[in-house]
Amino acid sequence: MPDSHRAAVTGFYDTHPINEDEILQKLSSRGLDLGTITEQELKDFDQDHYGGVDAVEALAKGAGISTGQHVLDVGSGMGGPARWLAHKFGCRVTGLDLTDSRVKGAGRLTERVGLASLVKFVQGDATHMPFPTATFDALVSQEVWCHIPEKEALIAECARVLKPSGKFAFTDIMVVGDFSSTNEQQLARGMKIPRPASLGQYEALAAKNGLTISGTTDLSSEWSTILVGRLEMYRSLRDTTVAKFGEQRFHEYDQAYEYFVGLFTRGLLGGYRVAGDRLTRCPADGLRPRLNANVRPHERRFDGKSRRV
Repeated sequence: MPDSHRAAVTGFYDTHPINEDEILQKLSSRGLDLGTITEQELKDFDQDHYGGVDAVEALAKGAGISTGQHVLDVGSGMGGPARWLAHKFGCRVTGLDLTDSRVKGAGRLTERVGLASLVKFVQGDATHMPFPTATFDALVSQEVWCHIPEKEALIAECARVLKPSGKFAFTDIMVVGDFSSTNEQQLARGMKIPRPASLGQYEALAAKNGLTISGTTDLSSEWSTILVGRLEMYRSLRDTTVAKFGEQRFHEYDQAYEYFVGLFTRGLLGGYRVAGDRLTRCPADGLRPRLNANVRPHERRFDGKSRRV
């Protein structure tokens, strides 16, 4: 990922309205003791994606997640889906995210609810994952891959780190209508989403990299409704956003998100859930394990367990 785009994406999420402080404030406003909160209580505030824990469980079904598996969440954000998967299914989850502030915040929230033995977070680039080949039984991701311009490198890495016959399921924002260069430029500028892919592009890249797709679900209509509501939700967070990031950032995000929602309601953007499997033999089998030089030494994990090196 180019350094300029990496900086843009991390800056976007460093100043996102949904953040650790906002989550803790919401919990406190409900009269909950932050020293004793449970995952069941936290789940209502930390799912920074579309559809809450129901959407997480739909991905889990698509990826065949079960007790004892090691799951990778690509673009784990504040860690809500990773924690819920561990809580619900008893699996181990490693979350990978580009933004260091969200990796750290996700780790602290995970410790609060007593899931640190099952859920770990790593800072790194999804196009150069810091994991050995064939590490994970399953892989999930939610509305993150749209931020990554190098889709082929991303899919190749997902195939590489999955075990043979491992399963995956992801949701992403995709082009579904006649998308102009003006739409693309404004979306990239405001939401840091450059060159969103179509479902057909993902299907072709999956096949090229040894992944078979077993099912797709069109979520576009559902997401359009959700996004209209989320725009109002973000506007309701004006006071906390301004207090933390300033008036200008609130207005920048509000304008960018309003344009983004408009692309959905006009039928130019949509969303799909995609599920499938890694072939027993695929192009990724010839790749050596790679370690991302951008990952801090104390965050490197080679066997799914936290280990300082």
